[in-house]
Amino acid sequence: MSAGRGLKQIFVSEPNFRLQILVGLVVLLLAWYFPLKNWERILMILLAVAVLVMEILNTTFEYLSDLLKPRLHHYVRTIKDIMAGAVLLTSVGAAIVGLMIFVPYFLQILK
Repeated sequence: MSAGRGLKQIFVSEPNFRLQILVGLVVLLLAWYFPLKNWERILMILLAVAVLVMEILNTTFEYLSDLLKPRLHHYVRTIKDIMAGAVLLTSVGAAIVGLMIFVPYFLQILK
């Protein structure tokens, strides 16, 4: 499978991936709307990509787990839970950093 087909497959099959792309696009638009420093923009791009990559890895591990031991072994559930936790941790970390960067700009608008 080519890279393009792989990205298309995850986009079509994973609602979370589509939501994460939407959130990432909003973050990137905000990063160009507000007068962020270059390193802040770079950080926003890296964090958005990190969340998407973690979701791709999570989906890959789910597919592999189902292929090798489809729901018959208790480790399959554990592996899926661990990978979901990795995606959650990456997303929460990205959200915290994003809030730390964007909240001051939003507060300026409200003043």
